[in-house]
Amino acid sequence: MSVTQLHPKADGPDFSAGCAFMDGEFVPLADAKISILDWGMVRSDCTYDVAHVWKGRFFRLEKHLDRFESGIARLRMELPFGREELEAVLHTCVAKAGLEDAYVSMTLTRGRPLKGIRDPRLCTNNFYAFAVPFVWLATPEQQEDGVHLHVSSIPRIDKASVDPKVKNYHWIDMEMSLFEAYEAGANFVVLNDLEGNLTEGPGYNLFTYRDGTWTTPGEGVLEGITRGAVLDLCSELNVGANEAVMTVDDLHAAEEILVTSTAGGVMPVTQLDGKPVGNGKPGSATTRMRQLYWAKHAAEDWSKPVRYDLAES
Repeated sequence: MSVTQLHPKADGPDFSAGCAFMDGEFVPLADAKISILDWGMVRSDCTYDVAHVWKGRFFRLEKHLDRFESGIARLRMELPFGREELEAVLHTCVAKAGLEDAYVSMTLTRGRPLKGIRDPRLCTNNFYAFAVPFVWLATPEQQEDGVHLHVSSIPRIDKASVDPKVKNYHWIDMEMSLFEAYEAGANFVVLNDLEGNLTEGPGYNLFTYRDGTWTTPGEGVLEGITRGAVLDLCSELNVGANEAVMTVDDLHAAEEILVTSTAGGVMPVTQLDGKPVGNGKPGSATTRMRQLYWAKHAAEDWSKPVRYDLAES
């Protein structure tokens, strides 16, 4: 799979590395700046979402926008404009960057407080977005051969403190778990909650396959858009789908394991804590799911074309 970029305009700003929307203007990625006093920076007080474009089409964009707006409401923030303009901003970022395959991020921060004020209600919320060439969590080789998963000894931040359904940057637990995974010879990691039940990894959800059913943790996780796509695809494949409480024992009993993310889609897991999953190769159920997932990117009811005409706006 390759990243494709359309021919950029010879004149005007250079958006070849990506296009950002900051302070109401479209600027080259390198020119996008945010204040170090913004509470999104100093307090991780923000929410964000990441959609993607594949072969010139946004995939499940409406679901990303729904989740983004839900997170904003839960954090008691407000966008400076409506949904139609938000969508136009994302299309324009992709169009100006001339990208056919893109990673498209949108963020709303609490913003900067007034001098001497610590009341979050008095902050003016700050929106920005950007589009860059598609980002992969796993290399093409890893997607074909499978990734190695480690179960972390570090617990996930409790859902009672930080709502995992709001996409956020409270990632220190997951970042430190990645160090642990790398030291154990793995490249992906999953965290348990305080009760010892499986949750998620840094930017991806987890699925196991056993006895004809795909199962994913139902609590303490971000409801990933790719996760939702897999659940929807199960009915087309005539296989079971289940959201449930899961433990490490469920992982070890699985016939197949996969992880899901916007930045990579459906990715097979072929090794768990240093031991092979199944025969150590991507299983047939995972392969079928992965193939159908990417095929859906061309489906009219799953995707929409980028409005490249907005490049001139």
